[in-house]
Amino acid sequence: MPKKIKTTEDVIEKPIFKSGFVTLVGRSNVGKSTLLNTLIGTKLAAVTHKPQTTRHIIHGVLNGPQGQAVFIDTPGIFKGGHSSISGKLEERVKEAVQDIDLAVYVADPTRAIGVEERYILAILRKLDVPKIMVINKSDLPEKEKTYLDDYKALTEEFTATFELSALLNRHVEPLRQKVFELLPEGNELYLDNQITNIDKNFWAAEVIREKILLALRQEVPYSVHVEVESMEDKGEIMIVKATVYTSDSRYKKMIIGAGGRAIKEVGIAARKELSAALNKKIFLELEVETDKHWEERI
Repeated sequence: MPKKIKTTEDVIEKPIFKSGFVTLVGRSNVGKSTLLNTLIGTKLAAVTHKPQTTRHIIHGVLNGPQGQAVFIDTPGIFKGGHSSISGKLEERVKEAVQDIDLAVYVADPTRAIGVEERYILAILRKLDVPKIMVINKSDLPEKEKTYLDDYKALTEEFTATFELSALLNRHVEPLRQKVFELLPEGNELYLDNQITNIDKNFWAAEVIREKILLALRQEVPYSVHVEVESMEDKGEIMIVKATVYTSDSRYKKMIIGAGGRAIKEVGIAARKELSAALNKKIFLELEVETDKHWEERI
């Protein structure tokens, strides 16, 4: 029987392809959404000073030569929040840590370990997957990172710990490499050209909502919701129609502002970001309505 001739394919081993779901968890305003955006290299999630700005489970897909990591941004745990929304968002966090391959706990060294951290750590301890701790905001002065040593004392509970700045994209690459190192072998979970699970309308609504929260800051509370009814592509121009919902007529007046100045400021900021991302001129039509039942739709 003739010997089988070895081919190049037989000699060269195919690289191992790794893939998996990586959930980002932490209390509100520790920088989870900023970290997601930085890891992916694209702004997917809204980022503001408001607790629980993230309300939905957002996937960000990172493709690399080693494989594919699907990062899952989750609502921040905030025990001082609006009860009905906070309860719903906490349930989403619990769902987001089911059937995952890796958990990344994001911590803020300027804030003391409190009830939110203990709640999150209790969830993480029940997970039979590798866990990474990210101590964010390394760009801040040392005197502001009052509780850094308290978080470092938790390192034994984690497979690896990283200090980085998600905002400035400092020391993030070692985290990317460690994620791929810890992921199991697997197949693609998303197609190469997909970077997220959210559609264009949802993304545009999040951009608008972010601009409202940033423009009005402490004036308008958490109760703001945006729905994009349509995005009509007219070639060089995209016509976007959206409605801003709030639960109280007082907040509606604040969002619109005297002579419509506040909503105009929001529109300008939102158009700028949408236009840059879509490479099109944006015509943005914004309406503001009062709806006491908007929470039921998120």
